[in-house]
Amino acid sequence: MADERLKMGRCGKLLVEHRSSLRCPVEATSPGTEAAPERPSSGPVMLGKPAAARRIDSKSTKSQPSPAKEKEASVKNEQSSGQQAPAPQKAPASETRQELRVGVVGIGWAGQQHLKAYASLRGVRIVSLAGMEQELRGSLQAEYSIPSAFSDWEEMLEHGGLDAISVAVPTFLHAPIAVAALERGIHVLSEKPIARNAVEGQAMVDAARKAGRVLDVAFNHRRRGDIQALKGVIEQGGLGRPYYAKASWLRRSGIPTLGSWFTNPELAGGGPLADIGVHALDYALHLLGEPKVVSVSAATHSELGPQGRGGGSQYSALASRHAFEVEDFASAFLRLEGGGTLLIEASWATYRETDDLLDFTVYGTDGGAELKVQGAPFPPVGELRVFTEKDGESADYVPSVLPGRAHDGVVEDFVTAVRGGAGIWGEHDGSLALYRAQVIDACYQSAREQREVRL
Repeated sequence: MADERLKMGRCGKLLVEHRSSLRCPVEATSPGTEAAPERPSSGPVMLGKPAAARRIDSKSTKSQPSPAKEKEASVKNEQSSGQQAPAPQKAPASETRQELRVGVVGIGWAGQQHLKAYASLRGVRIVSLAGMEQELRGSLQAEYSIPSAFSDWEEMLEHGGLDAISVAVPTFLHAPIAVAALERGIHVLSEKPIARNAVEGQAMVDAARKAGRVLDVAFNHRRRGDIQALKGVIEQGGLGRPYYAKASWLRRSGIPTLGSWFTNPELAGGGPLADIGVHALDYALHLLGEPKVVSVSAATHSELGPQGRGGGSQYSALASRHAFEVEDFASAFLRLEGGGTLLIEASWATYRETDDLLDFTVYGTDGGAELKVQGAPFPPVGELRVFTEKDGESADYVPSVLPGRAHDGVVEDFVTAVRGGAGIWGEHDGSLALYRAQVIDACYQSAREQREVRL
């Protein structure tokens, strides 16, 4: 990973060993090229909520309804003391039966996707919900017949009765919630990115390994049907050896949850590179077969956000609760092991077409491919084309593509891993998501120091 760590942020006051004293409620949900915003501290892992950020917006950019699915709860889970216990040696009783008792922390758009997905699975009971917006929390509790609901995630964990939880809250709370749950022997599915930086991500992975529990991170775009179809083409050798690729997620006016924690690096960890660029990085590395990233050279720009642009008609940076302190556009050039290269682009605000663009281009020794997905929200299937030849003639074609399953697939895979038993839990320790965080950290360091950074 990057050679140099980042300085302690001004909000970094609370340390891991003091977590038990924290009370951390959760809510549902300049001109020219500037230096990259500093990533939050990589000193002692901060697991507390900054006093200045007691109230935050949802882990969402949009609000979408969820279909009702009635679920009831029963039985009680083992609870640990405040001391860190040795790694559990066997699964709780309910994990070896059909029933899996789950809770969701966060009731914004992402949290609602997790609720909907859990509700669709047989043998899964949603038994707890945590979120600060009382009216929305009550509505979701009634919609899904959830027996227990809390404004404070710590109270939810202390209440017990959980085999697994989803963490769908602002990024700075991922590590404290995940570590606390894992220490109690609870499996964790976290929204992306894994944490604000790789140091916090490492703490989560370490906790999962010590507890012998599953830690998964929700990278839903790799589960798109078009990306899966292209993955099959590449794995079957249809492009030969890929040597160059580009992946991007670009918005014209898409600064999310405007004026919120998203624009504060202490709370979010970064701007679009950390928020949506990590998706592009994930599906690109996934498609290319997980090559090692050797070095990165990146640049960030903060041009429109500080001027109150880039968030639509309701946004004004001058009226925001948080100043715009992150980038609104980032690009990164990655050198890969074996000589390949990968270009990543991510923007919340750029003067381009109105619709969002999610894309991937790859050139190989025997063929190439282009994927373009345009819209807001993205359609279930984008435009995928494969370029190749046969006997010296063009043999381009359009692969058959089925819609992917997005968060439904993420949650189903998580539940399958949990039900797979201790023999496979070690394969789901969050290390893949941690690697993405290490690459993103190196990109921010490169942009800040204006040099190539080796991992």
